[in-house]
Amino acid sequence: MFAILVLLQVLVFNEISFLNYGVPFAYIYFIIKLPIGCNRNLTTLLGFILGFVIDIFCNTPGINAAATTLAGFICHSVQNLFFMTDDYNEQTPGIRTLRGAFMKYAIFMTLIHHIILISVESFSYFNIKLVLLRILLSAVLTSILIFAFEGLSLNKKSSWQKIA
Repeated sequence: MFAILVLLQVLVFNEISFLNYGVPFAYIYFIIKLPIGCNRNLTTLLGFILGFVIDIFCNTPGINAAATTLAGFICHSVQNLFFMTDDYNEQTPGIRTLRGAFMKYAIFMTLIHHIILISVESFSYFNIKLVLLRILLSAVLTSILIFAFEGLSLNKKSSWQKIA
């Protein structure tokens, strides 16, 4: 999933712009889908590696690495906010198992990632309305993509169950 999301981000999603402000950053889906209760050090390291790879391909000086490292670091704490981790320990979060809690979790993680990413990229709050607009539009586009990915995985699993 790591390689597919990186390639999609670099080759497809970076070329999409909604009203010249919103860009989907679908690679955050990798961090969102890490197993519940995964070691914080591992999620932080994976977040850094993901952001670093995106930075290399996009020629951005550590912006994505900073945002994904923070997202990886807070992932476990955010999971504790939205679902009982003891009930779902070592399970991959998804809309099939967690339903509304997964949607809230995914939107929250997306917002945190985008706030950091776009704030660091802007490096100024001189035009706060523009920064907030970029965060909002990018978060909406990314959330739509995440739920589309989840829908595709639901359809794939249900079609395999029909065959078996």
